[in-house]
Amino acid sequence: MAKINRLPRTPMPEQEPHVRARNFDEVPLGYTPEMARQEASRCLQCKKPACRKGCPVQVYIPEFIDEIAKGAFGRAAEILKQTNSLPAVCGRVCPQENQCESYCILGKKHEPVAIGRLERFAADWEREQGEVKLPELPPKTGKRVAVVGAGPAGLTVAGDLILKGHDVTVFEALHKPGGVLVYGIPEFRLPKAIVKAEVDYLRRLGVRFEMNAVIGKIRTVEELLTEDGFHAVFVGAGAGLPRFMGIPGENLNGVYSANEYLTRSNLMKAYLFPEYDTPVVRARRVAVLGGGNVAMDAARTALRLGAEASIIVYRRGREEMPARVEEVHHAEEEGVAFRLLANPTGILGDDNGWVRALQCVQMQLGEPDESGRRRPEPIPGSEFELEVDAVVVAIGNAPNPLVPSTTPSIQTTRWGTIVADEETGQTTMPGVYAGGDVVTGAATVILAMGAGRTAADAIHQYLGGA
Repeated sequence: MAKINRLPRTPMPEQEPHVRARNFDEVPLGYTPEMARQEASRCLQCKKPACRKGCPVQVYIPEFIDEIAKGAFGRAAEILKQTNSLPAVCGRVCPQENQCESYCILGKKHEPVAIGRLERFAADWEREQGEVKLPELPPKTGKRVAVVGAGPAGLTVAGDLILKGHDVTVFEALHKPGGVLVYGIPEFRLPKAIVKAEVDYLRRLGVRFEMNAVIGKIRTVEELLTEDGFHAVFVGAGAGLPRFMGIPGENLNGVYSANEYLTRSNLMKAYLFPEYDTPVVRARRVAVLGGGNVAMDAARTALRLGAEASIIVYRRGREEMPARVEEVHHAEEEGVAFRLLANPTGILGDDNGWVRALQCVQMQLGEPDESGRRRPEPIPGSEFELEVDAVVVAIGNAPNPLVPSTTPSIQTTRWGTIVADEETGQTTMPGVYAGGDVVTGAATVILAMGAGRTAADAIHQYLGGA
């Protein structure tokens, strides 16, 4: 066994960088069954698995990996779905290196087991074989739950509560369910067919979806409870309000929030224009402001939309970048340029009101700030201009204020996030729970799902469940 466990981590095949940088097909190609079994054989099958500590939804990690090692791929998928409503999504976009894999005992001396890749493999295998089994549902409780937002948190709540016998209706403002999974994360990182398959599974379980339903406009949260017959409400409206830097020139043509830029491309298929009537600026040189995963997504999308140069402009250094290492690596491989320790101070326009350059100042790192990262400080006299004809601002998002502004009983923080109990997701309004980015601010898919699981358990208790 020791000899087997010292096998190197099984690499996942990928599209070649020069090919994928010009298409929207998924970059990693996935494990073959042989690769999956080889990687699964590296798992030590610990009696007290530390990896589960790092999983916000508490997946039975050694158990599903053991089934893969035995070739029982369908059973592995069943085990995954006991705690995770979206395994094919999580296997692709979760930061496993900072979560489950960082706790892997094998990783102390060797490379950790590729838990995320194995999760993806099991979920994909089940879907591709057409063997997605529905679990046996319990008797109906007669209780109805409204879920506001069909993003990762809302979908998790819906999946958990339908399995507890409650009727669930999800209200989504956009025309497709998935939230950030469909409007934010690009096709090359998360194919939309995967999201659709996960949502279709919830539909088959009995979850109802009402699209183009903007809660706060068509109905308030209070009306859902008092007039529409719902016994509890979960608010998972996400953080879809873009932030800008407040620098001169942000109103020029060719300046986008990352939200708009990615939504046009991902949800509205701008990259297939004119087949899809969603125009987007196809710039020659694009600057993307920020250093997170969203910035990487925007910069890599710009290349695929035909940009000659796509440049990440970030005010700190590489060590301080919040983006996943894998995303930075993929961006570099594809040709994205990095201007680090550079802070935008203004956007310059031409006579027609279009972007022509980005004005920046060089930075240096000082003492750590409250986030623990070294504080960037401008270097006097180091101003410079970067020739670009489009700018994408990817410095974070705030929660949409629509639900809180129409529900005065729900308390919010000074940042606009909803105040909710960490242990239950309970808000300051009885019967109303919240979780995900609308509570934490923009974070990861899996953390939103973890909050959804927590809230679903609390809602079940609130509704009289055991």
